[in-house]
Amino acid sequence: MTDDLLLTFRSPPLPFFVESNRLTYKPGEEHPNRSNIGVFDLLFVHKGALSIAEEDCRWILEPGDVLILRPDRWHYSFQPCTEETTFDWVHFQTVGAWEETPANQPGTLRGDYYTYAIRVPKKMKLTYPEEAAQVLSQLHDAAQSSSHGAFWDRQQRFLHLLQMLDEGWRSDAAKAAVSVAERAAAYLKMNYRLPITNAMLSETLELHTNYITRCMSEVFGCTPQQYLLYYRLDQAKLLLIKTDWTIAKVAEDTGFRQTPHFSRLFAAHTGMPPLKFRKRFTAH
Repeated sequence: MTDDLLLTFRSPPLPFFVESNRLTYKPGEEHPNRSNIGVFDLLFVHKGALSIAEEDCRWILEPGDVLILRPDRWHYSFQPCTEETTFDWVHFQTVGAWEETPANQPGTLRGDYYTYAIRVPKKMKLTYPEEAAQVLSQLHDAAQSSSHGAFWDRQQRFLHLLQMLDEGWRSDAAKAAVSVAERAAAYLKMNYRLPITNAMLSETLELHTNYITRCMSEVFGCTPQQYLLYYRLDQAKLLLIKTDWTIAKVAEDTGFRQTPHFSRLFAAHTGMPPLKFRKRFTAH
C-alpha cells in the first residue's frame, strides 16, 4: 500500500528548507509534470482535491492531507482539478542518509545514542491541520524575506513542521515496531543511572515485555537490557575521558552497583580495563 510508506532521515545533518509557496488551482488546472527535480516536494492541501502521482503510485489529496514526493522520481497529475483547490508546497533537501520503506519494516536507518532518525509518513492526514497551516503561512512569509534573520526563521519553522509530522506518526504506537523500540530506547537513555527492569519498562510503555523485546531486537539488534548496558558503557567511556573521577565513581554514575562488575563488563566490551582505556586516550 502506498499509504504505508515511511521516509526516514538520519540526523544530523538535518534536512533543510529550500523554498515554498501557496497556490490555488481553478477547475481544469493541474500539477506540473516533472522528473528528478532534485528536492523533496511536500504538499499540503487546504481545500479542494489534488490528483498527484509518483511513477506508478497515485493519490487524491483532500483537505488536511500531506504527501512527500521524492527528489528522484517522476511526478505528474493524472487528472485536472474538478474544483478550486488550494495547497502549500515546500521544497526541502538533505545531504544526509535517507530511505523510503514500508512503515511496518524497520529499514536500515536507525537512531543511535547520538543521532536521531526522523520518520515521517509519505502520506498522512494531519490531526491538527490548522496548526500546520499556520506554520506553513509563517514559513512562506519567511521565504519571501531576504534578511539575514529570515534564514534562521525559515529553517526553524521548517524543522518545526518536520517535528510535527514525526511526532504525529510516533503518537500511534501500533504503527510499527520501530516506534515502540525508539520509545523504549528513549526511556532507557533518560533513566540509565537507575536500576531498570523489564517490568518497569513494560509498565512505562504499557506494552508486554516480550513485545518490547521483539521490537528492540528487530530495530536495534539487541534486547532492552543489552541496549541499556551498551549505553551505560558508552557513557562510562565519555566520563573516563572527560573527568578525573575514580573508576568507582564512574561506575556508580553510569548505573553499575559494583566496581569490579563494571570493570569486567567494560574490559569485555572494549578489550581493555577502564584505567588502561583512560590512559590510552588522555596520555600526552
